[in-house]
Order: sequence, then structure tokens, then C-alpha cells
Amino acid sequence: MSRRLLDAYRRTGADLPFGDPRGAHGVELEGYYWRFTDAAAGRVVVALCGVSTAPDGPWAMVALAAHPGGFQREAVIRTASADPRGLGVQAEDVFSATPDALRVDLGPDARLDVRLSARRTWPRRSFGGLGPAHAVPALGQYWHPHLLGATVTGEARIGDRRVDLGSATAYGEKNWGGGFPGEWWWGQAHGFADPEVCVAFAGGQLPGLGPVAVKPTALVATVGSELLRIGLPTGHVKAQVGAGSWRLRGRTPFASIELEGDGHGQLPHALPFPLAAERRVQGRVAQHLAGRVALTVRRGRRLSYRGESTLAGLECGTAAEQKRAACPLSSRPG
Repeated sequence: MSRRLLDAYRRTGADLPFGDPRGAHGVELEGYYWRFTDAAAGRVVVALCGVSTAPDGPWAMVALAAHPGGFQREAVIRTASADPRGLGVQAEDVFSATPDALRVDLGPDARLDVRLSARRTWPRRSFGGLGPAHAVPALGQYWHPHLLGATVTGEARIGDRRVDLGSATAYGEKNWGGGFPGEWWWGQAHGFADPEVCVAFAGGQLPGLGPVAVKPTALVATVGSELLRIGLPTGHVKAQVGAGSWRLRGRTPFASIELEGDGHGQLPHALPFPLAAERRVQGRVAQHLAGRVALTVRRGRRLSYRGESTLAGLECGTAAEQKRAACPLSSRPG
């Protein structure tokens, strides 16, 4: 009985304290995303897989993208599976992922085959990237950055080039739920002068709360071995996103994270996302694979880190703009 109750609870998208958010919940969309950042080469490779439910069984959308060069390949895969016990994804012979390996095969000019070691994973805490919100059923969309750095062994095939990723570091996250919010904003960056610094954030409008718009943001940064998460209920993040810029101010009584970002003059990729029940791409969202972010992290009045990366992933979207893959937000969420 307790197992059936737990399974039913997780099918709402929620997790109990000290659960593993990486496991499949059984919701409409289980989204998996990796970024590989090679600061020395000025290169970023992105792999994603969305496993979606459908009346005749789960299917997947797989994509591989890279900077520089604007490379992108994608495919709809007829059958797929995601492990409810932890991180494990399989989409026929096109995509497979475990905590320490990732393989993508979208044809002879679009391949990725890497292993991950010395992984800096999300530490054992009561909750993941959203904090206690992970325990709230039916939020619509959840987010968890489970991999904050790793040593990479392997390579990618990007068009006619073989790309060695042995100098890159890796980032991985998962998002899941019943669909995308009306507005959202997201970002992640390695590529700072200190290779152990990582920052990631995600925010959006919560649905179904009447005329009052609630737009929370979760902001995470690592400096060395220290992980700082700012978000409700113990902290607050004010986000101003639009016209190609991202500005976040996160504070708790004891720490702060400030981030300013822009597209750095780069055209964004138009990454796809699925319409689960119909086995097709619903729309696209503009994501900069090599944007600029300036990051400042403080503990009290002590400066923990200040630096800049020009290899940041930055994204924003609205429900009305999904099909156009545009990224101007006129509102000022906060």
C-alpha cells in the first residue's frame, strides 16, 4: 500500500524529502539536458532528450547542438523509456544516458559518446534545486540541476568535424511536469576563470493562481566545494528578463548571488520541445549557447567569487512565442 501511495504521489511530479528527483515520475514530460563546456576551445555542445507519454506508449525527442557554427540535429524517436529509480534514459539506439555515460547517435555527422568521472553531483539534501517546492504536488513544472561538474572523456561528431571533449566540463539537469509555463527563463554557465565555478537558474510563472502572477526563480552557484541555493522559502530571487538580457538578484539573510547576462552578440539556437500526446515537436525556444554572464557570489559581506563567462546558456520564452522561437519578454518578473 505504501509503495502504491508513493508511486501515486510521484506521478503528480512531487518528491518526498531525500528522494531522487532524477528518476522518472510518470508525468507528461521527463526532460533531460546536458551541456559540455570547453573554455579553452571556446566550444559548447548540448544534448537533450525529452521522454513524453502518449496513448500508445512513451516516445522521445532527441537533439544535439553546438557552438560555434550553429550546428543542430534533432529527431523524434518512436519508443523510449526512463528509469523511475534514478537517472537512466533510453531512446532506441539513438540516445542512452546513465549517471556516468551519455551517447547520442543522430547520424554520421551528429554523434556524441562520452563518459563522466569525478562527478560533482547535487549533495545529499532534503530537496533538490527548487527546495521544499519539490514536495508540492502538481506544480506543472519542476527543475533540478543534478550534475554541477565532471571530468569528460570522449568525443562528438559535429558535422564534418571530430571534436575531442577531453578538456570540457559537464553540466546536467532534469525538468519534468505537465507542460511549459506561460513565461519562463533559464540559464547555466561554466567557463569561468575558476573551472569549479558553476551557476544555474530557472524560473517561470506558476499556473492556476488567479489574477495574481507568481513568478518564482531558483538560483544555484558552486564556488569550489561550496554549493549555494537561493529560492523560496528561505530566500528570494528578483529576476528581470527581456530584450536579450538576464538580470538576477538572489538573497538570503546570509548570502547573495548576482548575475547579469546577455546574448553576447550570438544568434540563439531554436531548440525543440515536444507535444507529448501527439508525438511531435510543439514549438521551439531560443537558447543562446554562448552568452555572457557576470557573476558575483557573497557570503555575508565576504566576496566569495566575482568573474565572467562568455560560454553561458541563456533562454527565455513565453507561450505565445514558442512557435516563433523568439525571445523578447516585455514583462518584468520578480
